[in-house]
Amino acid sequence: MSDKDKGRYIKLPDGRQLCYVEYGDPAGKPIFAFHGNPNSRLIWGALPGALELPRIRLIAPDRPGYGQTDFVTGVTTVENWPNDVVALADALNIDRFAVFGGSGGGPYALACAWKIPQRLTCAGIFASVGPFLPETSQGLNPMVRAMWKYAPRVPRLFKLQMRFIAWLSQASPALYVKMVLKEFGPEDRLIYERLNLGERMRATRAEGYRQGGIGSWYDSLLPAHWPIPLTDIQTQVYLWQGTQDVSVPPAMGRYLAECIPDCEAEFIAGAGHFWIFEHLEQVLGKLAATSCSSPSLAMCPV
Repeated sequence: MSDKDKGRYIKLPDGRQLCYVEYGDPAGKPIFAFHGNPNSRLIWGALPGALELPRIRLIAPDRPGYGQTDFVTGVTTVENWPNDVVALADALNIDRFAVFGGSGGGPYALACAWKIPQRLTCAGIFASVGPFLPETSQGLNPMVRAMWKYAPRVPRLFKLQMRFIAWLSQASPALYVKMVLKEFGPEDRLIYERLNLGERMRATRAEGYRQGGIGSWYDSLLPAHWPIPLTDIQTQVYLWQGTQDVSVPPAMGRYLAECIPDCEAEFIAGAGHFWIFEHLEQVLGKLAATSCSSPSLAMCPV
């Protein structure tokens, strides 16, 4: 881990610690990027080209329960996350900014789009987790389906399971990776090998599980008890979704696109969950070029 990646820290108003790093151009358009599950702030530095993003100031916090951002039961919720983001933005003297969340970070970007539209220029999500419903789970990997279905029913047992997986990721990295790759399709496994992600993501994986998997535990409960009223979002949202993704299937992306009032959606033919690893600059460039708009509300079809 480089000195740049070790992290900077702020104290939140309630006393919790938030850890973050920055990548890209310090004078560029500020974009707050929220990692997925079970990664950390370090994921962005592991992606090709992320350290030299032109005209983009990428601010990457650890979400609560991951890396070095504190998790407090009852305080740490996706609904409260926008307050933490505002505290970080204020500490950095940033008034307006974009947010981006991939996979498990998507709900956190959507929470910001819902709660703090006055601070955002726009929001972006890629393969975002959403509500776990019959119509959103078509094409979902059976392992992920079982987790989203049963974890909320036995949360204490699932918390123990996440502690074991956090331990396994350090005790037997090869076995852990073999297990995790079963959640992804062939397109993703090819990218995994081509980019040597096993090595690139070693540090972010360790950091993601630093707190024993508590962040992963919380995130896995969200789809079955979805707390964000999508039709109330008044921020322009850009959505990217791969058509071959089995970890977060296209059906979930279509549902989000239909429910969010001002959503520009792109469904990428042949792409899986790891598409973002080779197209991060393209996605963030779109967000950096966007100004805030005031959409008219639409009704969710379901």
